[in-house]
This record gives sequence, structure tokens and C-alpha cells, in this order.
Amino acid sequence: MSTLSSGLPLEAEIPPLREVEGGAVRIGKTRVGLDVVVEEYEDGMSPEDIVQAYDTLVLADVYGAIAYFLRHREEVEAYMKRRAEEAALIRAEIEAERPRITREELLARRAAMERSNAAIGQ
Repeated sequence: MSTLSSGLPLEAEIPPLREVEGGAVRIGKTRVGLDVVVEEYEDGMSPEDIVQAYDTLVLADVYGAIAYFLRHREEVEAYMKRRAEEAALIRAEIEAERPRITREELLARRAAMERSNAAIGQ
């Protein structure tokens, strides 16, 4: 570490990012993903607003993550696109295994359950 003539320390900061199993990038010691912070930032939230919304985050880490994003915009956007594509594939697999239930089916189930509960209560 070197020091400026003003006495301020000058050192390279390591981004507050860590990769977890599955390839997701998290901020600091939290479970909040880099993609979440970037999306909120791009939607107009300030770092302070993001920390208020995700109270496990540390303000300095949010600023560090945003700085990392600004310095590596193309790479982060490519990462976020890959993650979105992976999520869409997983969602499609789950939906293929478990077809969606229609509103009518849900209402019929609810009515049957209410009748059953009414019969038990009598």
C-alpha cells in the first residue's frame, strides 16, 4: 500500500463480490445477487435506497458493486443475460413436469375443500 502526499492511503480495492455454487455472484457476505443490485441501480434506485430495500447489504459494498458494474458493464450484462436464460430453462423444465393449473381447477378445489370443512364442522 502506498500513501499519497496528503496522507491518504492509496490501495486497490477488491470488489465485494463472491461467486457461490451454481455460478451466482453475491454482494459481500449477503445472499443478495449482483444482478439484483444492478437492476435496482439501473431502475433509478440510489445505493442508499438499495441498502434500505435490502437491509443485509452494507452501503460501501453496494457502491463497490456498482463501481464494478460500471467498469465491467459488458461482462456484467453478459453474466446477467446468461443467468436469465438459465432461469428460463429451469422454469420451463419445472412447468413441463408440473403443468399449470387453471383458475377453474383452483376454484373447484377450493369449493371442494370448503364443502369438506363444512361437513366436518357440522
